[in-house]
Amino acid sequence: MLPIKRQQQILTWLEQEGILRVSEISERLGVSEMTVYRDIKPLIDEHKVSKTSKGITLVAQTPNLLNRCVYCLKEPNSRMSVQLIKKNQQIEQACCPHCALLRYKDIEQDVSQMICRDFLKDTTISAKTAIYLLNADIQLNCCQPQVIVFESKKQAKQFRKGFGGTIYNFDEAIQAIVDEMHPKNGCC
Repeated sequence: MLPIKRQQQILTWLEQEGILRVSEISERLGVSEMTVYRDIKPLIDEHKVSKTSKGITLVAQTPNLLNRCVYCLKEPNSRMSVQLIKKNQQIEQACCPHCALLRYKDIEQDVSQMICRDFLKDTTISAKTAIYLLNADIQLNCCQPQVIVFESKKQAKQFRKGFGGTIYNFDEAIQAIVDEMHPKNGCC
């Protein structure tokens, strides 16, 4: 049997059974475990399967909601959008820093990196090292409480002089949003 046929068979078995050990696959296909590892490597690289402590399993596919925020399902604005890169290399898109921080709080252990854009320079920065300005007196048609991201505290302070608001670091911003939203039921 050709490798592509074996890969298709492995995917079919995983769809039916959920999880399989390499030794089981080896027995069923009548090939060595090394051959099975060679067969599943491209599937792992394509994020179709993943290795677990119990064997291999299909990667959970999220519904494809094209250009929708993973948290509130609004269409993202490229200037305000944030990407959450998970440890399994899946990328989730949030429409704004507000939704990204709330989503991060929900799946923190699964996130390896977050990328956002500096509000003034429109450059890509790490969300974990960014500075956040909440509740500035400017309407950006974003989720509430509104969150604006800056690369430096100096920029955030200068912006705050004209538009008000409160400055936070990453962890403080998450807590401030949670505290402010607690009595409310929605963000949009």
